[in-house]
Amino acid sequence: MQQDIIQSIASNEDTLIPALIFGGGAIVGVVAIVFSAIKRISINAEREKSRREIAAYIAEGSMSPDDGAKLMSASPDKQA
Repeated sequence: MQQDIIQSIASNEDTLIPALIFGGGAIVGVVAIVFSAIKRISINAEREKSRREIAAYIAEGSMSPDDGAKLMSASPDKQA
């Protein structure tokens, strides 16, 4: 059964080329989604790490709470 399907697809070049194109496009799409998710996770992890470090500086007294609030509210997207 599977051999018949594979042979019919392989023998018909009009079907093979679009199948390869759409299959390749699907693979590229999945890879892009996975890497986008990894990027978001790493950005959020670094942001939380920075917030913890700022909180530690405030707790030890080497930074004022106002300065810490300014740093925590700042983000690269808001700078223009």
